[in-house]
Formats: sequence, structure tokens, C-alpha cells
Amino acid sequence: MTFSITGRCAKTGQMGIAISSSSIAVGARCPWVRPGIGAVSTQNVTLPALGNRVLDQLVLGATPEDARDLALASDPYSQYRQLTVIDRFGNAAHFSGSETLGRHNAVIGEQCVGAGNMLADESVIVALVRAFESAEGQLADRLIAAMQAAMAAGGEAGPVHSAALVVVGEQAWPIVNLRVDWADEDPIGTLAQLWNDYRPQMQDYITRALDPTQAPRYGVPGDE
Repeated sequence: MTFSITGRCAKTGQMGIAISSSSIAVGARCPWVRPGIGAVSTQNVTLPALGNRVLDQLVLGATPEDARDLALASDPYSQYRQLTVIDRFGNAAHFSGSETLGRHNAVIGEQCVGAGNMLADESVIVALVRAFESAEGQLADRLIAAMQAAMAAGGEAGPVHSAALVVVGEQAWPIVNLRVDWADEDPIGTLAQLWNDYRPQMQDYITRALDPTQAPRYGVPGDE
């Protein structure tokens, strides 16, 4: 039903999540990322509120494990949830309740944590994490590479229909926030192409926000 990679770049401090699902619009419910604080993926039978509950605990100084446990304690249906958490230092935690669907797994790696349910095989998450650890480039590149490796290792037991990529850096808003809410085939491939298209423009949008006088021309009528 869903698998994801939640990671941090040790060089830049960026944090982000790449995720896919057989359900529609996974990016609307599951990835939660807060600049300078952490990243949380809420999966399986999703309670989106858990994302901010975990992040709020990280703000108060909780470890990822304690933040996870405190958030889940507020949920009477916690055994239906699957969570991954990473903080601004790269510390990670995960949870898969007893009602997690199908074959499932969660693995903590170097500056990352991966998890999934309804998997073709539990080794999919091992491949996901190992690919993130070995990939090069920007954090978004590494997150996408991990998702592609997971699909190559078998992915979900059924078809995948939606995917999302969210990354935060120093700014108060996500510097990458791309979604494929529904595709009959290969939403991860479509997401990768979206990132390829957005990558060379990303810094321009940051510049426009911070100092419009230094921004490149917009390339639209009236932009003189």
C-alpha cells in the first residue's frame, strides 16, 4: 500500500521524504517535514495528525523515539499505524503496529529510515535504505534513487498509483514539494521527471522569494 524513505543530508542539513502508494494523493496525507526540526512519514491506515504531533514533540526536545511514543499514545488506534521519524541531527525511529497491512518492514540506515507495508517482499525496504546510503547528488536525487531501487526490488505487492517528494532546507517553507496524485502507471518515474524539470529552477524560486530584485526574469508577457 505504501513505502517511503525519510532522510537527511549530513552536508547541507536538508531533510526530506519520498513516498509512494497504491492509494490516491499519498502526498496529501503522509509526509510531514518541518525546517530545522525533523521529518515524519505517517503510513498504513494513516492518521495525518500524527505527523505534526511528532514534530511538536521534537520541537520540545524529545528524541525521535520519545516523540513517536508520545504521539502514538494519543491515538487509540495506534496499532493500525506505521511511522518513520528523523530529527535534525539524523537520529531516526520507526513504528509498525500489529495491524500493519501485509508484508511490512522498517529499517534505519545512515541518516535515513525506510518503511513500507503491503510489500512484494521485506527486502524491498533493505534495498530502499541501501540505495539512499550509496546515492550521490542532492538530497532529492538520493531520495528518488532510493524509491527507484525499491521498485526494482519488487515494490508493493500491487500497483503503485501516487508518489510525492518533499524537502526542506534553511527556508521556512519546503524548497521541493512535488506530487503525482494519480497515475495509472509509474508514478515514481513521473515524479523523477518532475524533479529533473524542477531541479534547475529550484534556486531561482528561492531567490525570487528572498530578494525579487535579484531574481531572473520570469519569461512571461510584461516582464521587461
